Amino acid sequence: MTATNHEESTLELGPQAFSKQSHQFWTLQITGWLGYAVVVFLAIIRPQLGLEGFNFSGQMINLVLETLSGFILSYLQWQLIRKIVHLPLRKTLFLSFLSAASLGLLFNVIKLSFYKMVVYQQQWNEAWNTLEFGGWLMFSLTTMFVWTSIYFIMLYNTKLQGEHEMLLRAQTATKDAQLQMLRYQLNPHFMFNTMNAISTLIYKNENETANEMLDKLCEFFRYSLDKNDKSKTSLQKELELIELYLSIEKVRFADRLNVEIDVCKTALACQVPCMLLQPLVENAIKYAIELRKSGGKIKISAKKSADRLLIQVVDNGQESKGKVSDGFGIGLSNTKARLSAMFNGDYEVNITDIEEGGTMVSISIPFEKKI
Repeated sequence: MTATNHEESTLELGPQAFSKQSHQFWTLQITGWLGYAVVVFLAIIRPQLGLEGFNFSGQMINLVLETLSGFILSYLQWQLIRKIVHLPLRKTLFLSFLSAASLGLLFNVIKLSFYKMVVYQQQWNEAWNTLEFGGWLMFSLTTMFVWTSIYFIMLYNTKLQGEHEMLLRAQTATKDAQLQMLRYQLNPHFMFNTMNAISTLIYKNENETANEMLDKLCEFFRYSLDKNDKSKTSLQKELELIELYLSIEKVRFADRLNVEIDVCKTALACQVPCMLLQPLVENAIKYAIELRKSGGKIKISAKKSADRLLIQVVDNGQESKGKVSDGFGIGLSNTKARLSAMFNGDYEVNITDIEEGGTMVSISIPFEKKI
């Protein structure tokens, strides 16, 4: 029973939300009561303009006083709602409409009093009758109930907007976390291969080469952390990172590794996932360079086509022919998962054999520039 009461919904909003509502409230308040004055003038005062002995100035002064008093009372109602909005919703509604009924009754007394004093120069409580008071009361109560309803619509709309913003932030945070998790799956894999190569160089007493490779590895990770701390980067920065990676592999393979990079200038500003190319190039090295005694060639190309960015990583294949799918395990599945998360499925990844021998990985993603 206690848990149910504790979990009952409320319309409670933080101070910041009420601060944002301030402009909306005053705009609505001023516009609403000006509209009230216009309606009363057109419905009640204007039809009587031609009547003999009609006190036009008194009616207009009374209308101003009536509108001003209603404005003040509705403002008091808003302040009350702000103070009790943290209560359970049912209790908030009950107290708010009870208050609206009380303020409506007070509004009716004020209106009738001003009407007697200003229009007829009578005592404020002179010549009142039940029929007259009751007729005015329905309109006064309705006015306060309408304002109370409007305030709750404002609060509910603000609460919905706040929850929607929280949902969007949560979705963005989840997406970023997913992208970071997928990205960091790549680094240990690359780290293992590189450290294994350094270990082999040390074992062969090629300490100078091992030291050079280690220095480049440190530079690669420093650059990666500095430039790729977010899920996206420009293709230009991604190419700078891949060149650092290739410089590490160059120490390992020397002249056996030949790389050609062909990227059009318009494509350099396109946003791509960080570490997009590295696993693809790493696979090409593993299965088209490492297994070839004579070495091999890798070509990286990118261009803008309509509103898409097209990227290709091509290698000249193994000396002994193997399946295209061999060698494209976690690297490719990781790349697909990151592209899917970043572009909501709007991507293409194709792996094909080429006639000259070798494999071509083609990627197509939306062309997006950093705003």
